Amino acid sequence: MPDGVDVYLYTLTNDRGLEVAVMTYGGAITSLKVPDRHGTFGDIVLGFDTLEEYVGNPRYFGALIGQYANRIGRGRFSLNGDDYQLGQNNGVNHLHGGFRGFDKRVWNARDEVKDDSAVLHLSYFSADGEENYPGNLNAYVDYTLRANELSIAYRATTDRETIVNLTNHSYFNLKGDGTILDHELTLHADSFTPVANDLVPTGEIRSVEGTPMDFRKGRTIGSQIDGDYDQLAFTGGYDHNFVLNDWNGMLRPVARLHEPTTGRVLEILTTQPGIQFYSGNFLDGSYRGKDGFVYEKYAGLCLEPQHFPDAPNHPNFPSTVLRPGEGYKQTTVLRFG
Repeated sequence: MPDGVDVYLYTLTNDRGLEVAVMTYGGAITSLKVPDRHGTFGDIVLGFDTLEEYVGNPRYFGALIGQYANRIGRGRFSLNGDDYQLGQNNGVNHLHGGFRGFDKRVWNARDEVKDDSAVLHLSYFSADGEENYPGNLNAYVDYTLRANELSIAYRATTDRETIVNLTNHSYFNLKGDGTILDHELTLHADSFTPVANDLVPTGEIRSVEGTPMDFRKGRTIGSQIDGDYDQLAFTGGYDHNFVLNDWNGMLRPVARLHEPTTGRVLEILTTQPGIQFYSGNFLDGSYRGKDGFVYEKYAGLCLEPQHFPDAPNHPNFPSTVLRPGEGYKQTTVLRFG
């Protein structure tokens, strides 16, 4: 019981046999079972068997990320002439909300069954000054399972100007084991935000044309992951924000992941301007997950729809500022085939 608070595990199912389990600690997706081409169901997300392993988890398996997903350079940003120093929990940088981000908090939960769906409503109150963010923030996340998709809807309000960037950090492996190097990925992104060697964006928006970052026509993740390219050398693989095409705040398809041996397909739709593609470069075999599966490098990948990393420090990036009276709102849909 983190902080002496009970933690609950909810399982949502539907008449097609899809099943997602979510726990109130970190709002984490602990399992997601979908069928292969033969109708055999398998769990396609990485995770652990016990709560204690999630509490000691430094890799954010399945968790909701906030108050600000991804990195903020040196943990610093300014709003209205005031400077803020966030926790530097990733070298000198701030990562995924700090030392105790939303992934390490117990969320309130309420379940609901509708005619065509099962819904888990989560909420968390982040007090002014938590992890040095300004403002009292109310965050809400709804997981909705219907037909062949899982929808994740995010909302937030504040009483003081602040910055917000929420996402989910599930690691996917559509085979359920082995590596993700043979997964075929398509990203609807003509450009990406290059990073320096500390993985913080430089502020440049660079075309993917003619580089290993070009997934527009679809190809296997492993096909160019060892390519001679400065951005891959920094990260040991992919750990980059891709600038999604046709962003206007409306829901649209942005990514497709296909695993050829099982035939499983994951399509992602989102209202967000960016998606972080992380190929599991920092998994190193030191974590033993569900059913004893050792998580080696490239054991899973993350596709995290979000605003751009370090956006508060780059005026040319879409703004992540949330003001009183406004509402933060975004939706991501995971569609399975």
